[in-house]
Amino acid sequence: MTTSADQDQHAQGRSPSGVRPLALVTGVGRTVGIGAGTARRLAASGWDIAFTYWTPYDDRMAWGREPGATEAISRDLAEHGASTAAVEADLADADAPARVFDEVERQLGTVTALVMCHCESVDSGLLDTTVESFDRHFAVNARATWLLIREFGRRFAGVPGTGRIISLTSDHTVGNLPYGASKGALDRITLAAARELAHLGVTANAINPGPVDTGWMSEEIREHCVRSTPLGRLGTPQDTAHLVDFLCSREGEWINGQLLMSNGGLA
Repeated sequence: MTTSADQDQHAQGRSPSGVRPLALVTGVGRTVGIGAGTARRLAASGWDIAFTYWTPYDDRMAWGREPGATEAISRDLAEHGASTAAVEADLADADAPARVFDEVERQLGTVTALVMCHCESVDSGLLDTTVESFDRHFAVNARATWLLIREFGRRFAGVPGTGRIISLTSDHTVGNLPYGASKGALDRITLAAARELAHLGVTANAINPGPVDTGWMSEEIREHCVRSTPLGRLGTPQDTAHLVDFLCSREGEWINGQLLMSNGGLA
């Protein structure tokens, strides 16, 4: 029989047997990213970490790939006592989410928390977005989110009240149409899980972290965001990571089915 004490131990980062619970964090391709910051914070809180990355995406972006990032992130997590598994996955492939879960379960076991930081984000507006780009954004940001949540729901075997689903979203659409529109779909998919997976005792929330400079901002964008934020600074990966950490804790269980704004009061 599962006791309330057992549930507390699970939700605080350790099972009754002392084994660390497992978080799957997607989109952990660069050491400076939100995904990597979140993975580090959870590892420090007592979680084992599986993470996905997709280097060809970085190759297409202005910042390019970061050689050795996967190994460096894995070392950082291990320093916090976490067992780790890094899985390269093209989430535009509809079969990838199931393969990711298969590989993570093979290496580390059953996932307790699913934290989705992956994205496709290529700036374009109403008039210049291509059909190919539009479809890729929805495949990665919306469809993959649904398929990852579906796999999580099918396989979750944890104590009721310990399961967590968290996704990162955005409300940016002007000049960034396919990204913003697909993130809007991601919101609805994530929030639906709070109801549809209620029988598993799983919570589901979406976080909008606002603009976080992980290397993509121009100086003009950086200055505008600082001026528009009451606290007079940019968001950091650590800001988002601390909120994810709280939502994954026992204390964060009562927050469920919410779209949370974590942007320093950005106007």
